[in-house]
Amino acid sequence: METTGSEDSGSVYDHDRAVLERLGYKQSLDRSLSAFSTFGITFSCLSILSGLTPLYGSALQSGGPVTVIWGWLVVSLFTLTIGMSLAEICSAYPTTGGLYFWTIKILEGRVINGVRVGSPDWVPLASWVVGYTNWLGLVAIASTDLAMAQFLASLIAMTNGYSASTYVIFAIYVGIIILHGIVNSLAVRMNGIFNIMSVWWHVLGTILIVVVVLATTPEKQSAAFVFTEWKNNTGWSSGFYVFMLGLLQSQYTLSGYDSAAHMSEETKNAQQGGPWGIIRAIITASVVGWVFLVGVTFCISNFDDQIVNPAVGVSLSQIFLDSAGLTWAIVLILVILGAQFFCGSALTLASSRMVYAFARDGALPLSKYLHRLNKDKSPVAAVWFNIAFCFILGLPYIWSQTAYSAIVSVNTIASSISYLIPILCRIVLARHTFQPGPFHLGKFSIPIGVIASVWIIVTSALFLCPTLAPVTAENMNYAAVPFVVVIGLCVVYYAIWGRHWFKPGGTRIVDLAEGDATDLQGEDENSTTDSQNEKRNQV
Repeated sequence: METTGSEDSGSVYDHDRAVLERLGYKQSLDRSLSAFSTFGITFSCLSILSGLTPLYGSALQSGGPVTVIWGWLVVSLFTLTIGMSLAEICSAYPTTGGLYFWTIKILEGRVINGVRVGSPDWVPLASWVVGYTNWLGLVAIASTDLAMAQFLASLIAMTNGYSASTYVIFAIYVGIIILHGIVNSLAVRMNGIFNIMSVWWHVLGTILIVVVVLATTPEKQSAAFVFTEWKNNTGWSSGFYVFMLGLLQSQYTLSGYDSAAHMSEETKNAQQGGPWGIIRAIITASVVGWVFLVGVTFCISNFDDQIVNPAVGVSLSQIFLDSAGLTWAIVLILVILGAQFFCGSALTLASSRMVYAFARDGALPLSKYLHRLNKDKSPVAAVWFNIAFCFILGLPYIWSQTAYSAIVSVNTIASSISYLIPILCRIVLARHTFQPGPFHLGKFSIPIGVIASVWIIVTSALFLCPTLAPVTAENMNYAAVPFVVVIGLCVVYYAIWGRHWFKPGGTRIVDLAEGDATDLQGEDENSTTDSQNEKRNQV
């Protein structure tokens, strides 16, 4: 017998809800996103226009076009292996919590010598650390919106000659993050539409930029320059080290694709939509990004004036101005500003879901409030919690413009660490016991996971290294400091409090711990199942 579209939709919804309940959670968020909407959100987080533009000039000085053009392809390939490994786990455990939940869930069925032993004692701590690093990586909102503020300042400088101070740029940044808070306080359906618009904005915007600059640049660079030219203004003598440093631009841009996982509880047919959202976003961003980089690099007319010392402050803005003139330069910069706004909004959306899920399991301060939903089933409190944190994270920029590089490095390293731990758990400890979902890699799962893990370790170490020589107090890479502080605080927090009860998947005890014994099946709709509440009360 044929089924109607509504019956099919209802069947998918029931399946999604059943899978979620087996993982220990009730369906509380509004499951209204299509697979394409989830792809749109993930692609917006990758946002090649917002990721490539602020670091384009510095990347060209660390290896030249060779690093920028070929390095992008290298990073894209390795990023795809990471995305495929995460997609396989996402299909098995489609929850908003994402990586921190996967870390503990992967090992629940672990068997040694025919005996089910479950998770090692250290796994809850690993899950806790993954949650905090994942959150820190997702608040790349700060670096994205700070880059947008800088780009807007370059537009102002271009049009009326006003050179904005760091205080003015920071004020613009604050205004941008507040706008992102307002946008993401809307119902998730509206955000889905917003991010579908973002996909087309990025694709068509990239085509417009490449066509305009190629058509208006009178003397273009040769193919030899674009694909083989080497530049090194870092002060380091090792060509390999300089090339690896130049990959920061690409690796920073190609991160945040776990956003699809954080939208799982709002995505229809999440066991397929989430994984494919990750993979399609990485592939699409890789292709569009390479076209953008090749097209723009052909249009560099003066390396020193446009890349090393751009008069308007941003290398790409200078290229647009010199190639296409003021009017077209304004149009192209507005395209990039729009892409940056879309990206910051998508990151705000994804990070708010991660905070909501983490608070649902009681792992954050103020968890009792951060896991609440409004009438549209959106975690508005989590949204504004992230906005407040981004305000604090951006403050150092007022005193040191190198703080931007540190924020970029911290975001990238944190994301990488949060990706690494669940992948290692999958390929090392749960090699034979992992139960895949509908999307799986089959016999390629382990080798792909090994490649992904090695790449994450190498790049994470690299992003802690100094980028300029000789190393001074001013150009030193201080990314390790905020990263170690945040991770240290979260470990202390776990040792004092979280270790006594934390175990994701319906064991949230924050309400009872604070003396508010609500009925988690009735009044609190963000709750867990009765059997898990009984387990919780025994903690």
